[in-house]
Amino acid sequence: MKITREDSDNGYAVVKVTIELSDYEKTVTEKLREYRMKAALPGFRPGKVPASLIQKRFGKPLLAEEVNSLLSNNLTNYLRDEKISILGDPLPNREQQKTIDWDQDSEFEFAFDIAISPEIKVNFDEAGAFDYYLISVDDKMIEDNIESIRMSYGTNIETEVVKEKSSVRGDFLQLAENGEKAEEAIVADGVLIAVDLMKDEEVRNTIIGKKAGDTVVFDPVKTFEDRHEVGHMLNISHEAAEKVEGDFSFTIRSILDFQKAELNEELFKKAYGEETEITTVEKFREKISEEISKTLTHSSDQKFAIDARDNLMNSIKISLPDEFLKRWLKELNKEMDEEQIEKDFPGFTKDLRWQLIKNSIIRDFEIGVEEEEVSVFARQIAISQFQQYGVFQIQDEHLDNYVKRIMENEEDRERIVRRLFENKVFALIKEKGTIVEKEVSSEEFEAMMRNTEEEDV
Repeated sequence: MKITREDSDNGYAVVKVTIELSDYEKTVTEKLREYRMKAALPGFRPGKVPASLIQKRFGKPLLAEEVNSLLSNNLTNYLRDEKISILGDPLPNREQQKTIDWDQDSEFEFAFDIAISPEIKVNFDEAGAFDYYLISVDDKMIEDNIESIRMSYGTNIETEVVKEKSSVRGDFLQLAENGEKAEEAIVADGVLIAVDLMKDEEVRNTIIGKKAGDTVVFDPVKTFEDRHEVGHMLNISHEAAEKVEGDFSFTIRSILDFQKAELNEELFKKAYGEETEITTVEKFREKISEEISKTLTHSSDQKFAIDARDNLMNSIKISLPDEFLKRWLKELNKEMDEEQIEKDFPGFTKDLRWQLIKNSIIRDFEIGVEEEEVSVFARQIAISQFQQYGVFQIQDEHLDNYVKRIMENEEDRERIVRRLFENKVFALIKEKGTIVEKEVSSEEFEAMMRNTEEEDV
């Protein structure tokens, strides 16, 4: 087998692979012999089919299969052994590819276009300064977070009189036009409704001020303007809800007012677990401030990642073989038309340029990810997901099982590895680059992020 390469000045190369008779003859002959021993064709006993008939029926597809296998394996090995890094995949060369005649040819030549990946060297001195924004924690952030926690752990307290924000539990009864109970009336007991969700102002004003035992009459469809919601209230099917009309009586059983949780040790334990050391409002505020700072640091890191990526892509000029890449994308996504490829191409090349820069940093600075790091990160993900559901005290057995499931899922594992590499790349940029810290308010930072999002659209 012969493999040759012709380089051009624009990052392209043509690789020619010549497969000779000696490369495949023995294997194809052996496979034909195996087919003859097993083949059961009409009029012949197994193993007695004439070799000429086996050759006629199976020879060409077996030859094509073996040649294509040799071609694929040897081209892949050649690129690896020669340490040739390419963009996309090899594509058949339209001008130099010879016509293949599987019936007559004994030697087969294949010509492929390849796009050689450009060599990139990241010089942090030439990249200039990288801005890192420190978002200040203000009193409003702390108060808003405390208010959110108090709302999350708030409770409904039974009260005597219906107010604007009350929730009222009662019994619905469908009425006839004369105000009496309707024939085959819809009845729904113990239904909880929120007064402030009533769209009909007149009905809302009527129920405000009522007490347990009082009855109000209204049309639930007109009052809530949502037949789907009314169906849930009355515990009837979607089809039945579409037919509901007219008034219902609603007899109040109980009235509930929502009260935010008190700022006390009970709330602190609910929010941070029974073992928390937070016992005072001052310590609670300090904890909230720390959590906000962590969240803001995450936001700052996100902004830094976006800016650092753009900084490096602007400072490192990378020439890409656009026509080859468009052709490759078309081969890869045959359902995409030219218009769609042109539309998506700028975003694709932007991602590709960043991937090339990132790979060069990983290679040149020998960045790696250890198995233990993947496991630790998976554990952090598991803990975070439990905490999102308010679970702060997690048994080791449950946590270990959850981490195990994450690690055994190939997509989740690959996602973690990519994330760790990405994190290490940006950590190295912080270490090697010139970082200029700038303190900003949350409003200023949000405005910058909005501008960034608009630029990316």
